[in-house]
Amino acid sequence: MAPGDGIASSDEVRAAAEIAADHLILFDMDRLAVENGSVISSALFGALAGSGALPFPRAAFEEAIRASGKGVEASLRAFGAAYARAQAKSDETAPSRPVAPITQTQPAQGPARQVQHWQELAAQAEALPGADMALRGLRRVVAFQDLAYGREYLSHLTAFARQDSGDGRLAEAAAKHIANAMCYDDIIRVADLKTRKSRFDRIQTEMKAEEKPVLLTEFFHPRGEEIISLLPARLGAWIESRPKLAAWIDRRLNKGRRIRTHRLRGFVLLYLIAGLRRTRRYSLRHKIEQAHLQNWLSLCQQTLPQKYDLAIEILLCRRLIKGYSDTHSRGLSKFSRIMETLPLLAHRDDAAEWVARLRTAALQDAEGKDLEGAIETVISFSSTVPATPPP
Repeated sequence: MAPGDGIASSDEVRAAAEIAADHLILFDMDRLAVENGSVISSALFGALAGSGALPFPRAAFEEAIRASGKGVEASLRAFGAAYARAQAKSDETAPSRPVAPITQTQPAQGPARQVQHWQELAAQAEALPGADMALRGLRRVVAFQDLAYGREYLSHLTAFARQDSGDGRLAEAAAKHIANAMCYDDIIRVADLKTRKSRFDRIQTEMKAEEKPVLLTEFFHPRGEEIISLLPARLGAWIESRPKLAAWIDRRLNKGRRIRTHRLRGFVLLYLIAGLRRTRRYSLRHKIEQAHLQNWLSLCQQTLPQKYDLAIEILLCRRLIKGYSDTHSRGLSKFSRIMETLPLLAHRDDAAEWVARLRTAALQDAEGKDLEGAIETVISFSSTVPATPPP
């Protein structure tokens, strides 16, 4: 799958569906299911039954729902509504982009001193251009690490906000992507997310389990280098400088593991890993990420006075880096390739447009062939030899 937000053009999806399907039944099944107090699978089941594609009467489908014994009445309502829509052969055009849900944030809770510190940081964020995005970024950074990390975030962000031209583009791009860069994905963060009470509550609600126990099995497949990156920076670097030792560690740790977090042993294991957040600042991974962050921000700051739009595009390129393990490596490789190409574009008036094209090419193709093709185009019209690639 290509990197990015995973959202394809609705028009393209619809066109492909119309070509592939003998008869297209298209409507918002998730909304219909929610309106009837059920889940989307009930609506999908009803649409399938109503399409007439399978040689079974409606009663057979309904009997299958009753046999499940879970949420029968709500499932039958959603099934019936979807069945009627499919029978009517009506469809609707889906919106080109999903509407982001409006989330209500809970007031800060905790020791009085920390709450006061948070309120001071939040007030600083609200005073910046693009305050909404700045506050979102601050919440994310503090949740990732701590209040001191949030203060670092605002320090980085303020340097860009002061140079915003007034249209808010620079401030918003900086607020979003600096937060993303500071909240990198590592095993600690994954373990933290998987042991949060809010996650268990959400799963309980979505499964309509009520008071019944939910059995959860998490799949982990960390590589040796990800474990090494959690070690203190000097020790981790020492191990990485010895390929045979690093390979030996990888052979013993690079295995898929199924961890049952509904059991005490599995939950405690992930909870303890999440607790390593206190030592994250001293880890090899954090040292590497901080160096990368500083180099990226320095490049943006150096570009700003001469090419405002190009600096924004450099900020937006951070979108390519996400996830961990192989996903992170691929994204980082594409980001680096674009940064290496910048010297070929720096003298051009349309440099920002070309960086945007390179980023789009990188997002469209998981293997990177489109990006390499676009870079070849840049090289073909450039008469200069690339300088030393920026870090």
